[in-house]
Amino acid sequence: MNKFIVIGIILLSHYLFAQIPYGSNHGKYVTINGAKVYYEEYGQGTPLLLLHGGFGSIKDFRNVIGPLSKKYKVIALDSPGQGRSEQIDSISYQIYANYYAAFIDQMKLDSVYVLGWSDGGNSAYILAHDRPDKIKKVVVSGSNSDTDGYPDGAVEDMKTWKPETISEGLKHYWLDNFIKLSPNKNTWQKSFVQLRNMWITKEVISDEHLSKIKSKFLIVYGDRDVTKLEHGLHIYRTIKGSQLAILPNTTHNTFVEKPALISNLIIDFLGR
Repeated sequence: MNKFIVIGIILLSHYLFAQIPYGSNHGKYVTINGAKVYYEEYGQGTPLLLLHGGFGSIKDFRNVIGPLSKKYKVIALDSPGQGRSEQIDSISYQIYANYYAAFIDQMKLDSVYVLGWSDGGNSAYILAHDRPDKIKKVVVSGSNSDTDGYPDGAVEDMKTWKPETISEGLKHYWLDNFIKLSPNKNTWQKSFVQLRNMWITKEVISDEHLSKIKSKFLIVYGDRDVTKLEHGLHIYRTIKGSQLAILPNTTHNTFVEKPALISNLIIDFLGR
């Protein structure tokens, strides 16, 4: 095939992926513990469950869903209280992991792969520990096992966050999208407080539980990640047989800044 045709096909595929409105693309709902949880599916093959970050939605993965769906059945969901999913009474990393486990069971999925970013990665640790019968391989990016992974002073700063004093930057990054997508837009303060309280809770998962995880893990950070790399090394050394990747010249936003690189790392890890 002419190399210019090949290049054209590649450029067209990237353009088409970029135009798909991930997170608003005719998804479906499943009811879990009385709450409607929104999800979208792409591709065929082994299920790959995508778990987004805090103040986020399926859209967090918009730059990698296309490449990943060429290899796997990508199932991206909005966590309860975020995106298009309904709010629930309370949230924690454990509660989220329980919802993800219930989602897997209701969808009758087996041999599931998981990709979690930030908060999604935190809950993925718990999910892998709790459900070794289902979770075979996991990729996490920018995750932490407790607040020791935060920058110095971050917890004390977050304790001061209140709905009535939300910053202009956070309004633009999160609140505008929340109001656009959420079925609970009039009670956005509830999700704000729930997420803040989850973030300032000391422990996500204990070292004892991390050391008992049976799933295969690839742990990823940007070299300029908000999560301390020393903390990431500790998690890497605690989960037996895990792999570690540090992306150069990259912040916490790995899926925005280095989508091709992290997609290739994920495909290589899951394919081994």
